Amino acid sequence: MSLVHELEKSGNWLFRRRSWLPAVIIVLAVVYLFIANRSVIYFNLTWELLCILVSVLGELLRSYTVGYVPRNTSGRNVIDQLADELNITGIYSVVRHPLYIGNFLMWLGPVLFLRSVWCLMIFVLAFWLYYERIIFAEEQYLRRKFGEAYDTWAFRVKAVIPGFRHHIKSKLPFSLKNVLKREYNSIANLFIVFAILDLFRNLAVTGRVYMEPLYVTLLTAALIFWAVIRYMVKRTKFLYVEGR
Repeated sequence: MSLVHELEKSGNWLFRRRSWLPAVIIVLAVVYLFIANRSVIYFNLTWELLCILVSVLGELLRSYTVGYVPRNTSGRNVIDQLADELNITGIYSVVRHPLYIGNFLMWLGPVLFLRSVWCLMIFVLAFWLYYERIIFAEEQYLRRKFGEAYDTWAFRVKAVIPGFRHHIKSKLPFSLKNVLKREYNSIANLFIVFAILDLFRNLAVTGRVYMEPLYVTLLTAALIFWAVIRYMVKRTKFLYVEGR
């Protein structure tokens, strides 16, 4: 098998599992908390608010992206590569993979929580190798399906480095309902991850099972938010948007 086909095959394999494989980061982070220098990982409100803000910025980027895209287009596929049309307007006229940049920022927050330069370096390298193959497989699919249209867009717009010179206004209006319907799991998981890290950090440092009030508040709000939106998605059509 040629290198190109090997990269595409591995990229498709990772693509189908990209929603749960990054959870390995949580397991490794918890292990690290038990071997880290206790004086380094003590609760620090300013630093931890900064970590949360980084992750929230990632989710905001994802939400902004999802809020403008139509149904069955590049960037909205979940299991297999799927694109009825090529997204080239809005944020996709600025950068080709905004969702993956959002993912990076979302996971960067919990990694910064560990306060370890080595963990940060390993994360950046692993994330790059992981998503490099996913991006390769996705772009191979888009190139085969859309041909010259894809090549023209890819030549003008960078993969992960934003450029605003060729910005094109999105064809669709922003839909908050679409964001809530598509992103409620990610939004809730963001705060659940921080709560888990705080819980195990406190266990590692003090030997007691508890969470700081900040994380109790965030976790409670996240679970209530998830339950409400979950009910609306499963039991009502309030968040349904035609063509999204």
